[in-house]
Amino acid sequence: MSYSITVNGAVHEVDVDGDTPLLWVIRDTLGLTGTKFGCGIAECGACTVHVDGEAMQSCQIAVEDAVGMNITTIEGLLGDQRFQALQEAWIAEQAPQCGYCQSGMLMAAATLLANNPTPSDDDIADAMINICRCGTYNRVHAAIRRAAAA
Repeated sequence: MSYSITVNGAVHEVDVDGDTPLLWVIRDTLGLTGTKFGCGIAECGACTVHVDGEAMQSCQIAVEDAVGMNITTIEGLLGDQRFQALQEAWIAEQAPQCGYCQSGMLMAAATLLANNPTPSDDDIADAMINICRCGTYNRVHAAIRRAAAA
C-alpha cells in the first residue's frame, strides 16, 4: 500500500506495508541512514527522530501511523543554527566515541534545548534516556550545558 509521509519538510510517497516501522522506511526506502537501528524495542534511543517536534523512537512507529505527522531526522537538522551550536558543543566536549548512538543522542538533546533552552542537570538527566555503550554520559551532559550557554 502507498503512504504519504512528511520527512524533513518533503512529502514522500512510500509503497510499503502499513505496519513497517518508520525506522526502516527512513533508512531503506528514503535512504536517510543517519537514524540508526539499535535494539528495535524503543529502549536504546539510537533510532530517535523528531515527530511533530518531540523526540520519539522510530522503531516503534508504524508508517501508517506516521501519516500526517512532521518527521525530522538528523539530516533534517543540518543548517539549523541551534543544532550547529549543539554539534560544536558535542565536538568540544568529545562526546562521541564509537558514534553509533550519537544521532539519537543529538536528536534527544535538540528536543530538550528547543523546549528548555536553559535545562538544569536534572532536566538533562530526565531527557537523555538514550543508551551509550561507550559510557560518554558525562561528556554528553557537559555538551548540552555548553550548547545551552552558547
